[in-house]
Amino acid sequence: MRAFSLLLFWALCAAGATQTFDVVIYGGTAGGVIAAVSAAREGLNAALIEPGAHLGGMVSGGLSFTDFGKKEVIGGYALEFYTRVAQYYRLGRYGVPVAWYPEPHAAEEILRQMLRDAHVTVFENHALREKSGVIKEGATLREIELDDGARFAAGIFIDSSYEGDLMAQAGISYTVGREGAAQYGESLAGVRDKTPFHQFLVDLSPYGSDRQLLPEISAGKLLPPGSPDKKVQAYNYRMCFSEVPGNMVKFAKPDGYDPHRYELLARLIAARTRSEGRVPALATFLKIDPIPNGKADVNNQGAFSTDYIGGSYDYPDGDRQTRARISKAHRDYQAGLFYFLANDPNVSEPLRSEMNHWGLAKDEFADTGNWPYQLYIREARRMIGEYVVTQKDLQTDLTKPDAIGMGSYNSDSHNTERIADSDGFVRNEGDMQVAVKPYQIPYRVMLPKRAEARNLLVPVCLSASHVAYSSLRMEPQYMIAGQAAGVAAKLALSNRTAVQDIDTAALSARLKQSGAIFEYMR
Repeated sequence: MRAFSLLLFWALCAAGATQTFDVVIYGGTAGGVIAAVSAAREGLNAALIEPGAHLGGMVSGGLSFTDFGKKEVIGGYALEFYTRVAQYYRLGRYGVPVAWYPEPHAAEEILRQMLRDAHVTVFENHALREKSGVIKEGATLREIELDDGARFAAGIFIDSSYEGDLMAQAGISYTVGREGAAQYGESLAGVRDKTPFHQFLVDLSPYGSDRQLLPEISAGKLLPPGSPDKKVQAYNYRMCFSEVPGNMVKFAKPDGYDPHRYELLARLIAARTRSEGRVPALATFLKIDPIPNGKADVNNQGAFSTDYIGGSYDYPDGDRQTRARISKAHRDYQAGLFYFLANDPNVSEPLRSEMNHWGLAKDEFADTGNWPYQLYIREARRMIGEYVVTQKDLQTDLTKPDAIGMGSYNSDSHNTERIADSDGFVRNEGDMQVAVKPYQIPYRVMLPKRAEARNLLVPVCLSASHVAYSSLRMEPQYMIAGQAAGVAAKLALSNRTAVQDIDTAALSARLKQSGAIFEYMR
C-alpha cells in the first residue's frame, strides 16, 4: 500500500498536478528548516522546498563557528538546535548542555532529524521556475510552479531563501546594495571612510611593472563617504579544513590557475615581513577556528583573504546561469588562493608549511569534491516592507511592541571594493564592525507591504537597511525569525487574516512559551 501511495505521489508530481499544503516554505536554509518545523509543530501541514540537494544553508555549508553574539539572546528552536548539537556529541558527559560549533555533516543531520520529527514534507532539487514561478490574485499568492512543472498551493508562503527569488517574483519591493547616509539618517550607511579592520596596514602600490592595475583591484573611483551605491559586500566559501592526516585532501591546482592573480598577496607578505621583522602567521591571512574532530571553520581574515571582493555585485538579481558562473568564480579564486599559499615560491617557507598543515576535510561535502556546496551569500536582496529596521533599531530604539526575539551581533559588513586610493596605494572599502546593544527584532521585519502580499512572510531577506541587515543576517537570527514565521502562519490561517493583521501579542506569547528570548539577561 505504501509503495502504491508513493507511486501515486510521484505520478501527481510528474503530471504537474497542484499539491496543496497549509504552508509552503521555499528555501532549505536553517531559517527555512526552523520555519517548517515551527509551522508543523503548530499543527500545520508544511512543505519545505529546496532548490539544491542539501538542507541547512550556511549552518551545514561551512559556517560551523557560529556567529552568536550574546549567547543569552538566543532561545526557542534556535537554541534547541544548538542543544541538539551538544547531544549529538554527547557533551552532557562533561556538563555541557549547548554546543555552538557543529561539523557541517552533523548540522545537516540534526536539521533533517528535526524535520522528520515534525513530519514536514521535504522536496529537494526543486527550484522555482524563473520569471514565471509565482501565481498571484491581487495581493494573494495562490501557487508557485517549479522547473519540473510541479505546482504547490498554500494558504501561507514563506520565502526563506538567501536570494529572495519567491519574494521578488511575487512583486514585493526590495533593494540591493547600500543606502546613502541621508536616506534613513544612518551614520554608518553608504560608502565607508577609512576603516581599520581587514585593511592594508602597509602601503602597497596597486600597479604592476606595466603600470596596469594588479589583479583583484578595481579601476573604479571611490565615492564620497556616505554615498549610496548598488555594490554588495563580499561573498566567500566558508571552508572546512582538517589537520588529521588520514582525513586531509591536499590543496589542488584549479583549472586556469595563474599565480599572477595573487601578486598583490605576494607583495603584502613581503612588505609585512619587512615591517614586522618576521614572516606573518597564517592566522593573519585566514581565520581558522577549531571545530570537532581535528577540523576548522576557515573564513576571511585581513586585507587579502578568502573574500572575493567585487565578485558578488551581479549575484542578487542574477538568473540561474549568472549565479552559477559567479559561484564558480568564487571557488576558482579561493582554490587558487589556497594553492598559492601552499606552493608558491613567493610565499615564505614558514607560511607555506603552516598552510600545508591543513587540507580539505575528506569526510565533508563528499558529493561536491570536499568543497562546500553553499556560497556564503552574506547579503542579496533585502525586502522593503511594512517597516524597515535601521541603525537606530540596533543602537537606541531597542524595544518593539511586536517582538519575536533578539539580535546582538555587531553591525558586520565585509568589504565591498578594493581600489587604488587618492594617495596611490591599495585600500579596501566597505568594512563595518560596530558594536550594537542587544535589541528586539520586530515581527514587522518579515512583512511585505500590505498592498503587495497578504500571505507571504520573509524571514531571511528581511526588511532592513544595509547597516541593520549586517547584524540581523546571522544564522541564529534567521532561525529565530523562522520560528516566528511558522507561528505567525498558524495565527493567520486560524483567524483567516492577512499576515499583517495577526495578533502580535498572541504571537509573542506563543513564542515565549516555546522558549523565545525577549530580554537580555547576563
